[in-house]
Amino acid sequence: MEAYSSYQSLIKPDWAPPSWLFGPVWSVLYVLIAVSFGKVFWMAWQKQIPALVAVPFVLNLVFNFSFTWLQFGLQNNYLAALDVILVLATLVWAMLAIYPHVKWIAYAQVPYLVWVSFATVLQLTVTFLNG
Repeated sequence: MEAYSSYQSLIKPDWAPPSWLFGPVWSVLYVLIAVSFGKVFWMAWQKQIPALVAVPFVLNLVFNFSFTWLQFGLQNNYLAALDVILVLATLVWAMLAIYPHVKWIAYAQVPYLVWVSFATVLQLTVTFLNG
C-alpha cells in the first residue's frame, strides 16, 4: 500500500484522528448515505419530487468517490482539497434542495455534514502543512 504509506508520511495536525477511525465512521455514514440518497433517487424516478432535486445528490456521490482516488491514487493534496470542498458544497446544496420535500432526508445528512466539515478542515490543513 504505497499510497497509504505516502499519506501516513504527510505532516498532519495534532488534532488529526487516528487512521483506524476513518473506516468505522465512513461505514456508518455510507449506510446513512445509501438509505437517504437511495430514497431521493427512488422518489425522483417515481416523479414524487422534481428530478433536479436529485442533481446535488448525484454530484455529491461523484465528488465523494473521487476523493480516495485523488488523495491516495494521484497523491495530490491540492486536488483532494478542492474535491472535499465540492463534497461539502454539494452536501449543503442537497440538504437545502430536499428539505422542502422530505425533511427527514435533510436531517439524516447532519452526521455526514459534521464529518465532511471536519474532513474539509483536516484536508485543507494537511494541504497547507505539506504545500
